[in-house]
Amino acid sequence: MLLAIDAGNTNVVFALVANENGGREIKARWRIATDPRRTADEYAVWLSQLLSLEGYDRSQVDGVIVSTVVPRAQHNLEVLASKYFKTDALIAGKPPVEWGVAIDVDEPASLGADRAVNTIAAHALHDGDLIVIDFGTATTFDLSDYNGAYKGGIIAPGINLSLDALVAAAAKLPRIAIEAPASLSVIGRNTVDQMNIGIYWGYIGMIEGLVGRMKAEVGRPVKVIATGGLATLFEQHTNVFDTIEPDLTIQGLAIMWERAHITP
Repeated sequence: MLLAIDAGNTNVVFALVANENGGREIKARWRIATDPRRTADEYAVWLSQLLSLEGYDRSQVDGVIVSTVVPRAQHNLEVLASKYFKTDALIAGKPPVEWGVAIDVDEPASLGADRAVNTIAAHALHDGDLIVIDFGTATTFDLSDYNGAYKGGIIAPGINLSLDALVAAAAKLPRIAIEAPASLSVIGRNTVDQMNIGIYWGYIGMIEGLVGRMKAEVGRPVKVIATGGLATLFEQHTNVFDTIEPDLTIQGLAIMWERAHITP
């Protein structure tokens, strides 16, 4: 099986991916807070316990692929692969797993690995011009054309980051959970409701407004794909998403592995 690792700014996601009955299946997934100081040994202890709880062991993993936007985390993940899984980790975007798609922007090298991987996965799963919205530490909007070329996008503060900044800057505002408001009213009657409305409906307004402007600029039909843990939360009150792909980055890593002609 393949161990796909997506190291983001907030969390590192580990997923076991198997090819069974001609299809790709994610057998298990786990996440841990991103800490560049975490050693390969610490990862191994934590991951070995979780593998065991799911009925697997390290010997069943014969391949590792990593996507990271945290350069300092890469080395320890490579050591984890070599020391505990007896294989060299492949790094997304580097030989033999280059992107394989055109990165048509002013500074291609500055594109986050997760965004490139999402683009690859989105076009393997869907046809045409695509916008991928990824709800992570930042909320990113990525446009790719019908040929699969990455054409650019938008970076906005993630909703949790926005809420943290609001609470940190305003002494009397409480920390609240991010959830869909119980009422469709946008006139709050108390502080907590007003904050919830501002964060939730304000974010939906941003999403719909930015997607609308992107579609108008493209001038052709565009499918919108959402990914990330909060996508389903916003889906309740907007029809801007055509589909939700919760494991888009992991799927992209598995696709890149397969395209390198290595069978997990």
